[in-house]
Amino acid sequence: MLKSAEALRAAGLINEAQKETVATVAARYAVALTPAVADLVRAEAGDGPLTRQFVPAAEECALTDGDHADPIGDDTHSPVKGVVHRYPDRVLLKPVHTCATYCRYCFRRETVGRGEAPLSAHELAAAFDYVRARPDIWEVILTGGDPLVLSARRVAQLVGALSAIDHLGVIRVHTRVPIVDPARVDTAMIDALASEKAVYVVVHCNHAKELSASAIDATRRLIDAGIPVLSQSVLLKGVNDNATELEALFRALVRARIKPYYLHHPDRAPGTGHFRVSLAEGRALVDGLRGRVSGLCQPDYVLDIPGGHGKVPASSGWIEERGDGRFSVRDPKGLRHCYADDTASPPFATDQAS
Repeated sequence: MLKSAEALRAAGLINEAQKETVATVAARYAVALTPAVADLVRAEAGDGPLTRQFVPAAEECALTDGDHADPIGDDTHSPVKGVVHRYPDRVLLKPVHTCATYCRYCFRRETVGRGEAPLSAHELAAAFDYVRARPDIWEVILTGGDPLVLSARRVAQLVGALSAIDHLGVIRVHTRVPIVDPARVDTAMIDALASEKAVYVVVHCNHAKELSASAIDATRRLIDAGIPVLSQSVLLKGVNDNATELEALFRALVRARIKPYYLHHPDRAPGTGHFRVSLAEGRALVDGLRGRVSGLCQPDYVLDIPGGHGKVPASSGWIEERGDGRFSVRDPKGLRHCYADDTASPPFATDQAS
């Protein structure tokens, strides 16, 4: 695992002149690359889509008025430690705060990789009690951090405890591990995910180059074991912000039997302004894919409304242009919010915009 500027330089991923910049960024945000990711970045030999995603850059030190330490409002909706309850029928459960590899645009970059211990047995018990006491909760989404950095034994304990909750129907696992550390998806890990509940794995993948032969093998092992695999991606400037790259990504995913699920509009995490595209650009890109690729290759393009108001489709039924570079966004409760397309501005101005 490569976790420092010196380690990245020794591995040939940065040069001597970049060490100071990387060290500065690493002092604030977590840095880690798995050997599998390092190999992909090294093969790129330049400022390509994988380098931009995984190697720290000077732009991360630049903050704007539009940045927010908790861009989608996790803290606002956390009734007990490790649980986020934003929607009536589902919750997030964050058992761990570390990842195998840290993405440079991560919306939880202010909290992950900071050395915080995984949830203790007592904290996990409180989280499970919270779910048990609320029969409206139908789905639990294991996220983090990345839950698959835990041992197979720990994953089995989590899945077993959730499987024993009668009113749960679905256990969903959000992870980058099959893509960035595919060797971890071994027989023990697959066995750990077994449940009488419906188990879905959602892998995070933003560019076709990430789908190495070993990554495809890892997802194949999950699928062949009867675990459906979906994907979520983030629309990122300089990574996948054109129709050609998006088409290649979604076709590659479907070819690997992975259904594209979500394409996220980038969140306003601190130091990620260089990755942001405007909402207008994103909508135009996604509209351009209609008729160009099969419906199997088209995820939902979604915006997580800043402030914790929920995720909505970035389509005209939910988002309307106001003509001044701003949008009126309707949340799942019917309230409207003002979203700024100017990525340097605060993302929202009022909770009930006209």
